[in-house]
Amino acid sequence: QVQLVESGGGLVQAGGSLRLSCVASGRIFSNYAMGWFRQAPGKEREFVAGITWSDDRTTYTDSVKGRFTVSRDNAKNTLYLQMNSLKPEDTAVYHCAAAAAPRWSTPTTAAQYDYWGQGTQVTVSS
Repeated sequence: QVQLVESGGGLVQAGGSLRLSCVASGRIFSNYAMGWFRQAPGKEREFVAGITWSDDRTTYTDSVKGRFTVSRDNAKNTLYLQMNSLKPEDTAVYHCAAAAAPRWSTPTTAAQYDYWGQGTQVTVSS
C-alpha cells in the first residue's frame, strides 16, 4: 500500500503561481512512477503531468506545457507540481497518483495508476 497526501492548493489570481506537494508513505516511493491528475466539476479526470521512477523523465499534457513542472524528491518521499501562469481553466481538484510502472514508463491514463490521494482544490480567478 502507498498512502498519498496532497497539499498546496488554494485560490490564486490568473497569472499567479502555486506549488502542490504530495507526500507518500508506505511502500518504497522511488519504485513508483508518479502522476498529477485534475478533475473539474462535470468533467472527467484528466492527466496533467507525470514522472518516471528510474530517470525522472517527465510528460505533460499539451495545455500545461511550458507552465507546469513536475518533480520528485525521493529522499523526502515527495512529489511536486510547480504551476506558473495559471489560468481560470486550470481550476480543478488536483490529485497525485502512484503507478507500479516499468522503469522507463510514465502512465498517462487514470486506469494505469494504483494509488491515489484525496486531492487538493486549485481555484484560479479571472
